Amino acid sequence: MKAQVVLPESLFAELKQAVPIRKRSQFIAEAVETRLKALRFQQAVKSARGSWTDRNHPSLRTQADINRFLARFRGRLSRRG
Repeated sequence: MKAQVVLPESLFAELKQAVPIRKRSQFIAEAVETRLKALRFQQAVKSARGSWTDRNHPSLRTQADINRFLARFRGRLSRRG
């Protein structure tokens, strides 16, 4: 799909210097994809905020509880290979 995008002159000049003409569309697409992934992640983190509480997970209230959980979890992973 084609789209017209307006860039500041200095940004476009840097793009022209750094990326060959036949590679610019791919470069821009990858940059947009990377930024969109970051935005989706930020939105997911924001929407999940507050979903983890001590009341929902009483077995993981202290650092010692968390360390025990992680040790068991990592032990299972290492056995899988």
